[in-house]
Amino acid sequence: MSDLYCVFGNPVNHSRSPDIHHAFAAQRGEDVHYEKREAPLSGFPEAVASFFTSGGRGANVTVPFKEEAYALCNDLSERARQAGAVNTLWQRDGRLHGDNTDGAGLMADLRHNLGWKIENRRVLLLGAGGAMRGILGPLLSYKPSQVLIANRTASKAQTLAELFHGSGVPVYGTSLDGLRGSFDLIINGISAGLHGEMPDLPADLVKPGSVAYDMVYGKEPTPFLRWAEAAGALATADGLGMLVEQAAEAFFLWRGWRPDTVPVMKMLRRDAP
Repeated sequence: MSDLYCVFGNPVNHSRSPDIHHAFAAQRGEDVHYEKREAPLSGFPEAVASFFTSGGRGANVTVPFKEEAYALCNDLSERARQAGAVNTLWQRDGRLHGDNTDGAGLMADLRHNLGWKIENRRVLLLGAGGAMRGILGPLLSYKPSQVLIANRTASKAQTLAELFHGSGVPVYGTSLDGLRGSFDLIINGISAGLHGEMPDLPADLVKPGSVAYDMVYGKEPTPFLRWAEAAGALATADGLGMLVEQAAEAFFLWRGWRPDTVPVMKMLRRDAP
């Protein structure tokens, strides 16, 4: 009988998680069945309980249930505590465990797949939502020289920055209108989507050698990546690698071995909608 896994979300139809995890399992010929489960907006705890009661081995969690998943867990990893959200669940000895693999996924993509440096770099994060909170702890562990969080509402960016004071790295928050200076690494977490409107950003945020990363991915460059290229960024990348790497981290937590992500990224890039 196949080992059962799933991703919970609402909506969840668009998720590529089954393709990713089935490709991982195929690398060692392991019998894994991974499915999409759309949980009712008011019934997430019941959906999780039913899944594990019926033999589920592990689950991923996507929008809008990551904070609810955090509240359900008996045991949380340090990464989950920092993020205030959980995207990976499993049970052990009747206790529900939760982790957040988003930041680890992004760091793996930046450092290993792209070869970009974080240490001693000035980093700009655009947006102050849950996605940014999820990546901040892992990002700060690589000791950038400074991190600035910029958001439409300055107070939200400042509140997020305060959560990470004491990390040994200066972290500040500001409004998008208040952005000044230039940065080595710019990461976009503003959900403009693939065809939405990005806020007007000063072109001089980009300097010679700057690199830019969008946490959204698709076949065409996102509005943010088009802006970064026009501003003269040395290199740009979308979030496909982060998607696959965070899944690989979850797969490792569940099954104890780390899949090869490169062929899976090539498959998804080839088949992107």
